[in-house]
Amino acid sequence: MMITTAMVEAAFNATAAQTGPRDADPFRKGDFVVYPAHGVGKVDRIGAEEIAGHRLNLIQISFDENRMTLRVPVGQARANGLRKLASPKKLAEILAVLRGRPRVSRLMWAKRGQEYLAKVNSGDPQLLAEVVRDLQQGADGSGASFSQRNLFEMAIERLAAEFAASAGSDKADALDLLTQTLREARAAGVPA
Repeated sequence: MMITTAMVEAAFNATAAQTGPRDADPFRKGDFVVYPAHGVGKVDRIGAEEIAGHRLNLIQISFDENRMTLRVPVGQARANGLRKLASPKKLAEILAVLRGRPRVSRLMWAKRGQEYLAKVNSGDPQLLAEVVRDLQQGADGSGASFSQRNLFEMAIERLAAEFAASAGSDKADALDLLTQTLREARAAGVPA
């Protein structure tokens, strides 16, 4: 398939929405941000680049954990779900969700798995906490299939990365905090 100038123009117009005043752009170089499909990254730079003969204002984000760099048009950043890290108040709410009772669903695993994956990829820390809470293993270590463990690990890793970046600590420490919170909830009588 041949790429025409009209196709490039259409793609440019669809992705290069006009940016508002500088105050409307909350992202700055050096900030940690959350991109829904990839988790926590760091803004390396914000600036114009020329792509296919057009100047685009882009936010460049690096994800050290998987050695990936992502460039997102400034005008589309919010629409793509890019956001700043959760506030300390929101993080406290997330710990409260983890202490809550797991939601039991009677849906077939295929449907539940799709719902959990959509929550994980939403980038919303509240939804990530719900996945972690609902998919934690039983006290005896039973009850989790491979796909359940996979979704649980993906959700808790992303949640731990956000906690670590917010607190300026190590991801392992944040992971310990989350697993300890889950253990305490289970020990306090909230069944897993």
